[in-house]
Amino acid sequence: MPTTTRTLSEHDSVRLVARHGVPVVTVRRVSDAEAAVDAAAEIGGPVVVKLHGDAIAHKTERGLVRLRLTDPHAVRAAATQLLAAATPADGPVDLVVAPMLSGIRELVAGMLVDPQFGPCVMIGVGGVLTEALGDVAFRLVPITRADADDMVDELRNQALLGPVRGEPAVDRTAVADVLLALSALADAESDVVSVDLNPLVIVDGQPIAVDALVEIAASEVTA
Repeated sequence: MPTTTRTLSEHDSVRLVARHGVPVVTVRRVSDAEAAVDAAAEIGGPVVVKLHGDAIAHKTERGLVRLRLTDPHAVRAAATQLLAAATPADGPVDLVVAPMLSGIRELVAGMLVDPQFGPCVMIGVGGVLTEALGDVAFRLVPITRADADDMVDELRNQALLGPVRGEPAVDRTAVADVLLALSALADAESDVVSVDLNPLVIVDGQPIAVDALVEIAASEVTA
């Protein structure tokens, strides 16, 4: 029988992948601009504010993300603008506030259910050149530690994983741990049909997911 799917909100997606061991940025969910200001003060430093809702998946394309906000006025203005940008099709909305992580290197990782072969995990070079480079590796679930290590080694742009511009080498074990976490998630969550961690920002050599998008099987459609 055909199966419909739905995408979890960013907050719920992040919580789900974190539960299975994926390192994620701390995300604060708030209801209004003043609460966003308070959350930003608690986080400290530059923050990101995004419009959030169950029906909002691709925020960047719609301009629903504000980056590098450093003071209460900027956070309040961004939050107010984002809430005003919501449409009736978005349904109920609120905001998420998170630290603004920066790194000169990004990876992408994920899990998807192939119609023929079943669940598989992937790792690739992320950032703005993800699609152009096509530098990715796949394995069927479940994967072993050796599988995860091999996937990292298969990436063609190995120089990006070494020391770059004063930053330490990427912790390959930590990247492999992300892949093992995605494999464990696929085993444990049978209704999950895809996971997209894009980007995995490399901060001091460690991969951290700053966004997550999880798609699940919603219901079966009978004839």
